[in-house]
Amino acid sequence: MANAKYALPSFLVRRCSHEVYARWLDRKAKAHIRRDRKRGNESAMRETYMRAIHEAVMASDGKDAYTGEQLAWELISTYDNEKSKAGRRDYKKSFWLLPTVDHVGDSLSAPNFRICSWRSNDCKNDLSSDELLDFCRAVLAHHKTGEEVIDS
Repeated sequence: MANAKYALPSFLVRRCSHEVYARWLDRKAKAHIRRDRKRGNESAMRETYMRAIHEAVMASDGKDAYTGEQLAWELISTYDNEKSKAGRRDYKKSFWLLPTVDHVGDSLSAPNFRICSWRSNDCKNDLSSDELLDFCRAVLAHHKTGEEVIDS
C-alpha cells in the first residue's frame, strides 16, 4: 500500500482521505503494470509507476488533462459493479468525471501518465493526444455542417 511519501494533494483535502487516495494510487499502478507487462514491458516496477501517477495527479491540479474540467475525486473507489449492472448506461454516466489514469506513449519506456475523466479516457481509448484532437476537430467540423447526429 502507498505510504506517506505520496502526500494527499491539497486539492483533494475534504474530497477524499489519504487512505482512499493511497489505495487508489496503488491499484492504478498495479493495473498499469499488468497491462504494460502484457505488452512486453518487463521492466515495469510498482514504485516507479506509483511515483509517475502521483506526479501526474499533482500536475493535474485536480482537472482533466484534455478538457480542463474539475474531476470528481470523491468518486474514486466508489464504483459498484452490481449497481452498474442494474443502472447500466445511466450509472456509468454518473461516473463520467471519475479520475482515471491515461497512459501516454508506447507502454514500453518510462511510465508517463496524464489524469483525465473516465469519459475522456473512454473517448480517447488508444488514440494519441494528436489523434484525439484530430478526431475532435472532425466531429466539430461535421457538426458545423448542420448534419444531424443520430443518438443511440
